Amino acid sequence: MLSYKDEDRGDTFCSDQPLVAVVIPAFNASTYIERTLRSAMRQTYAALEIIVVNDGSTDDTAKLVEQMAMSDSRIRLLSTSNRGVAAARNAGIEASSGRFVAFLDADDLWHPTKIEKQVSALTRLSSHWAAVYTLHYIINEDDEIIRPGSSDVARGYIYARHLNVKYIGNGSALLVRRNAALAIGGFDSSYAAAGLGGCEDLDFELKLAARYFIEVVPERLVGYRKHPGSMSSDHLRMGKSALEVVRRSLAANPQLPRYAIGSAIDATQKYAFWEFREARRTFLSLLTLRPILRSDPRFVVRLVLEKGLRGIQHCLRLGTTSRQDQPRTMRSKFDEQLAPSCLECPKETPRLRRRLMRLAAVDAKLNSTLAARANGT
Repeated sequence: MLSYKDEDRGDTFCSDQPLVAVVIPAFNASTYIERTLRSAMRQTYAALEIIVVNDGSTDDTAKLVEQMAMSDSRIRLLSTSNRGVAAARNAGIEASSGRFVAFLDADDLWHPTKIEKQVSALTRLSSHWAAVYTLHYIINEDDEIIRPGSSDVARGYIYARHLNVKYIGNGSALLVRRNAALAIGGFDSSYAAAGLGGCEDLDFELKLAARYFIEVVPERLVGYRKHPGSMSSDHLRMGKSALEVVRRSLAANPQLPRYAIGSAIDATQKYAFWEFREARRTFLSLLTLRPILRSDPRFVVRLVLEKGLRGIQHCLRLGTTSRQDQPRTMRSKFDEQLAPSCLECPKETPRLRRRLMRLAAVDAKLNSTLAARANGT
C-alpha cells in the first residue's frame, strides 16, 4: 500500500519548464540517502518532483527522508512493502506527474547540471527520441572518484549496439519521457521474483532502444557508487541477471540477424565470466568460458597469457625482502564543485571498430523496418 501526504503534492514550479519526476528507490539506504537527496535538490533545473519509494526498509531511511522533506516541499515519500527495485521504480513512475522521469539510485550522486542538460537535449528532439543518458564516474563510500566509467557513446537507434556495449552503464544515468516508460510496461519485476534481480535497468533500456531513439549528453554527470553493500557487488547475481536479460531481449526481437545475435551473446558471456570470476565461482566461470572459446579463442589465449604473467610477477614479489607501500593519492570528490568533464576518446581495437560498424548497419536496417511499419508501407 502506498502512503503519502496529499499536501506534499502542492508544489509550485516554473511554468516555462516541463516537470521532471526524480524517482529514487530506497531499501535500507540510510547510509547514503541524505547525500543522494541533496544531489537531487541542488539541481540547476528547478522543476522537479522528487519521489523516494521506501521499499520496505527496516532502518532509518523513511525518517531521514521525512526530515529532509521538511526543508524542500518537492520531496515526497512513498512507502511500500519490500518488492524489489523494479517494482519500486514502477511505483514512482505511476505516482509521478512529470513529462519526464529520471531515475536515481539511493546511493548514487548527480552533478548539479545533469537534469538541465538532459532536458535541454531531449526537448529539442521529436517524440521518437524517448530518452537521454549521460556518462559516469565510479565513486567510493566517501564520494571520492575512483575512476571514470566507460567513454563509449552512441545515439539514435542503438538497439543492436546497446546489446553489445551497454552504453548507459547504470540506473542513475537515464532520463526518459514518462509516456515512453509506460508504453514499454515500465520495469520488469519478474527478475527479482526469480532471484535474478540486478540488471532490470538494462532490460528497461533494451526495451526502449528496440522501439525508440536515444540521445546522449557525453559528460560524466553521475557518481555511480561501488561499495560492498550495493546490488552491483553481488557478482554472482549480476552475471546471471545479465545473461537472462539478454536472452529475453533476443527472444523478443527475432528479427535480429544472426551476426548481431551471436555478437550480443558473446559480449554478455564475457561480462558474466568476469562477474562469476569476481564471485569466485570457478565452475560457472569455466562453464561460461566454453562458448567464448568457440566464438573468440583469442580472448581465452589472452586470458591464459595474462594469468601466466601475473604468476611470474607474484613470484618475483615473493623474492623481494622489503617493499615500500605506495602512498594513497589524493582523490577528487564528486560534488557540486566538480567541473563537468570532456569526453575522452574510447579505446577501440580495429576488431571492435569493425564490429561496431557492422552493428551500426544492423541498427540502420532495423530502424528502416520500424519506420516502414509506422508509415504502413
